[in-house]
Amino acid sequence: MNAANILSIVILSRRNCGLSRCITHYLASMAIADLLVLIFEVIMRMVKDIYFPKSFLDYTSTCRLTFAFSVMSIDCSVWLTVAFSFDRSVSICCQTLRVKYCTEKTSAVVIAIVCGLCAVKCLPVYFVNQPGIIIDSMAWFCVIKSDLYILPVWKAYLCFDTILTPFAAFLFISLFNALTIRHILTSSKVRRSFREKNNDSELENRRKSIILLLSISGSFIFLWMLIPICYVYAEFTENQFYQTDYNDPFTVMEQTGYMLQLLSSCTNTFIYAVAQTKFRNEVKNVITCQNNQKIQKW
Repeated sequence: MNAANILSIVILSRRNCGLSRCITHYLASMAIADLLVLIFEVIMRMVKDIYFPKSFLDYTSTCRLTFAFSVMSIDCSVWLTVAFSFDRSVSICCQTLRVKYCTEKTSAVVIAIVCGLCAVKCLPVYFVNQPGIIIDSMAWFCVIKSDLYILPVWKAYLCFDTILTPFAAFLFISLFNALTIRHILTSSKVRRSFREKNNDSELENRRKSIILLLSISGSFIFLWMLIPICYVYAEFTENQFYQTDYNDPFTVMEQTGYMLQLLSSCTNTFIYAVAQTKFRNEVKNVITCQNNQKIQKW
């Protein structure tokens, strides 16, 4: 799956997919964020326990940073999706604002602001863990502090974090998509009334735009949906997160939600390939080029 995200970044950076530079910036930044999620959350936190046990990655200072970067990359992935949905909504629904907002420079600024705010928001996450054991004056492993769910300041932070990601993100994405779809359907009816017998390239472009937008945001919401359900369920029951009893139905549901959440970092490449003909052609070109190079070396 890392290879799929790397392939997306390479293809999008070549700018031969027929997409505007503004859209390319958002899609490339989302691919980079998804790649970082897989690196920090999957490889450096999950896979390392199997292949690199008791390595430097288990130092408390290292695993604290890994955990913080993991949360930050997930937040960046979520809110870059929101920013992309807003950009497409402005591009389609607000023709006056589109000229100033939907530009390469503005997209770069928005991406930088989103990533910066996510980094600031995730700074407290570094302090949620404490050393699991001290060996020869060296702190090893990370254990969530026992008073994390008791202190008012942490309870407020966790509540704020839960509301912001993913509930607020869901709300914004749904709102922007609803406005976009409404505008496209309304304008399409008007255009069809004037051009019933002629092919309208503008309608075709809008159709492709809405397929790409809804595929990305719809996949994100679907794969993230189980985590908010777990949050709501935990609020009204005595269940707690991060338990290790895999016979408990809530723990199974929680772990399934995390698995689907991580899966959402791997789907965008396939969505691009399905929705964009030129992206598929670029994938074929890259693969063919690599195969030709291997044949020449052989």
